[in-house]
Amino acid sequence: MKYLLFLLFIAGCKNNSGSRQQMQEAKTATRIIYIQPLGVVRSQYINTVKASVEQFYGFKCEIRKAIPLTKDILANSKKRYEASKILRKFNSKENIFLLMEKDIAWKDTAHKSDEYGIIGLGNRPGTVCVVSTHRLKRNASEQKVMERLEKTALHEIGHNLGLSHCDKTPKCMMNDEKGTIQTTDNELVYLCPACRKNIGI
Repeated sequence: MKYLLFLLFIAGCKNNSGSRQQMQEAKTATRIIYIQPLGVVRSQYINTVKASVEQFYGFKCEIRKAIPLTKDILANSKKRYEASKILRKFNSKENIFLLMEKDIAWKDTAHKSDEYGIIGLGNRPGTVCVVSTHRLKRNASEQKVMERLEKTALHEIGHNLGLSHCDKTPKCMMNDEKGTIQTTDNELVYLCPACRKNIGI
C-alpha cells in the first residue's frame, strides 16, 4: 500500500524535552498541507481530510482548486490510475495531499501484481501522498467511509513524516493494511507511543 523510497529518516534532537517540544511547535506552526483534489471529489471528503489533519497533527491545510485527471497517470489497463505515476508527477517541495475518487493501483511485487489496487500511497519520508476513496466505499455507510478516509489520510501523512508500518499495536493507524480494509476498520485514530516518539509528538 505504501511507496517506500528506502531513504533514512534522520531527525537530530538532544535529550532535552524542552528543546524537543520547541522544535515540534516550530515544525507544526510552519507546516502547511495543500489538499489537491484530482478530478471530481465530493466536498465532504475534502473537508473531512482538512479537519482530520488539522485536528490530529495540528498542521494548517489549504484546499486547492481541483485539476482534471489526465491520461499520463493511467495504469497499463487504462481502467484506473497508477499511484506511483501520480506521486512522481506531483512531487514538490510543498506538502501536497492528493485526493481522488477514481481507483488507484501500483506495482506490488509482494502480491506478484503489476497493477494491485490500493487505497493510498505516500513517499516515506517525503512531501506528497495520494488517497483514493474508491475502495473505501465498498459495503460501507457514508459514516464508515468518512472514518476510513480519516485514518487513511493520517496514515499516509505519517509516511510523509517518516513513519514506516507499525507492528507495536493493532490499534495504531500506522499498521500495514495487508490487503484488507478490515485492518483500517479495526484501528483507532491513534498513533502508538513508539510512532509518536519517532516523529516527536
